[in-house]
Amino acid sequence: MNRMLMPVIALGGMVAASAVAAQEPAPGRYAMQKTDSGIARLDTQTGEVSLCQEKDGDIVCRMAADERTAFELELDLLTKRVETLEKAASDGTLGLKPKLPTKEEIDQTMGVMERMMRSFMGIVKDLESGDKPPSDKTEDVPQKT
Repeated sequence: MNRMLMPVIALGGMVAASAVAAQEPAPGRYAMQKTDSGIARLDTQTGEVSLCQEKDGDIVCRMAADERTAFELELDLLTKRVETLEKAASDGTLGLKPKLPTKEEIDQTMGVMERMMRSFMGIVKDLESGDKPPSDKTEDVPQKT
């Protein structure tokens, strides 16, 4: 009987230990500090500080004043960029039409390609002439009998 109770007791002890471990607060992302006006919350990953207060049974957190100003400036900048892009899109000035090369650009490109092809063909001719037997040697023509 004792042998059957031992695993049950061990399992019960492990469950109790895990319940105690689950109740202990693990170090997390935020660190809280009580202040006179509420709670200061520090985000340990980003360094942002938020001021939290209890209102109607809920905790409401707001960014600190200097972060709020930076946030609003960034929001204004992004709003202006979106408005500019939307205006450009409606005017058709976003450059959605492909820009074709000018006649001078085409002529320049064709000149470069022509020089490359002439050079390549010269190399091919040199290779072909190297395979031919010397012209002073005559081949023996079989005699017909």
